[in-house]
Amino acid sequence: MASKSFLGTGPTASRLSASVLSAAAIAVLVVLQGCAGPGASADAYTVSQAQREQTVRLATVETVRAVKLSSGDTSGLGLVGGGAVGAVAGSALGGGRGSLLTGIIGGIAGAVAGNAVEKGVETGNGVEITVRLDNGDLRAITQNASGEVFRAGERVRLLTSGGITRVTH
Repeated sequence: MASKSFLGTGPTASRLSASVLSAAAIAVLVVLQGCAGPGASADAYTVSQAQREQTVRLATVETVRAVKLSSGDTSGLGLVGGGAVGAVAGSALGGGRGSLLTGIIGGIAGAVAGNAVEKGVETGNGVEITVRLDNGDLRAITQNASGEVFRAGERVRLLTSGGITRVTH
């Protein structure tokens, strides 16, 4: 006995299949957005970092340079989610053996696109600030670019706690 898809066939099933596909794509994007954390910003603290004493040092900015920040790893969620969505979308296009082929091609294309989206979510603008401490030592601190603009020659504060140092005015 041949089995039938739970979606059935015909125009109504096609619209339902497209709706399911759209909902899956939106779910993947929402999950990926949730993976993006507050980052290494001077003005973003985790709850565990609040109300902890920090060492404060004063320094003078030597140089400032724009950098890109990336987590370095991906969770694989974009790859898997994109591949699944692409495979479902691709298999809906063909019939019979064509359905299998378009499903495979859609899965590969979806995996590549989903991985790229995940990497894009996990990449941000940062700033590398090199400062000279009052004792003459040089330090470089990299953090997310925030509303604060740092310029060579100005005085800044280095806030250090638990191995994390932030530069602020």
